[in-house]
Amino acid sequence: MDPGGAERRASLAFLALLTGAVGIGFAPIFVRVAEVGPLASAFWRMALALPPLIFWRALQTARARRHESRSERRPVCSRQGSPIRGDLVLLVGCGLFFAADLGLWHWSIRLTTVANATLLANLNPVFVALVGFLFLGHRFRPLFLLGMASALAGAAALMGASLEVSPERLLGDALGIATAVMYAGYFLTTARLRSRHDTWTVLSFSILVTALALWPLALASPEPMLPRDLVGWWPLIGLALVSQIGGQGLIVHALAHLPPAFSAVSLLLQPVVAALAAWALFGEALGPLEGFGALLVLGGIVLARIATRVR
Repeated sequence: MDPGGAERRASLAFLALLTGAVGIGFAPIFVRVAEVGPLASAFWRMALALPPLIFWRALQTARARRHESRSERRPVCSRQGSPIRGDLVLLVGCGLFFAADLGLWHWSIRLTTVANATLLANLNPVFVALVGFLFLGHRFRPLFLLGMASALAGAAALMGASLEVSPERLLGDALGIATAVMYAGYFLTTARLRSRHDTWTVLSFSILVTALALWPLALASPEPMLPRDLVGWWPLIGLALVSQIGGQGLIVHALAHLPPAFSAVSLLLQPVVAALAAWALFGEALGPLEGFGALLVLGGIVLARIATRVR
């Protein structure tokens, strides 16, 4: 194995991961300006992402068939050659984890503060690392753990004075933690699938399952399901193209080349992007504490990257 090639692939994957974090960092902005409720926006995020992915898959399939012999029969495979049938349980589980992540997070927002729900949902690197250590044989250098702690502390500082500790918010806070657990499950399942399947296979199946799981929840919600006019569809289209296909697509791609725990830490860039976008677009205040938090997040990601560099 070429060490230089491995390092180059890891560096490109890291760049894709950070770009993906920027994409999903804009998700709260799209949700905020959408005319539909949070659960409906989560459903449309998935549903509107499916047609472009199906079109892309159709192009891939047509291209592949042109290079195959007509007499040759193969099982349905991803580009990396593994039959999809054998991983259907994991593919469905991946989508259900993501649906639970979105559903629980929106539920937690109703029962606690947005700051609490956001911070607790961003604890997913802790659970990814814990599961990796206890069940998958992953080991972490002290420098990586320091980087993770720094990034998490920075995410807390970004919430500023909005964080609240109150017995009345206990259930909402618990749901925020459950959100982090579900996203950790999605993350680890995706990483496992990416070792055998290409980005578009994993992304398409997870989006389809997530959309099907969210559909009845969105319909049962009292929130508006449809925008009032054609202009109201643009934030939902942006959510699907920028945050889901672009953001999650790049993240899913990167998980084939980077350790899951490090990738989860790097995605703490997301609240930094969301805070900067809210400041630029909506005039939300960013004080010294929030600025210090952003620097802590960035410093933590750098430390974690140094600790996981390919040697």
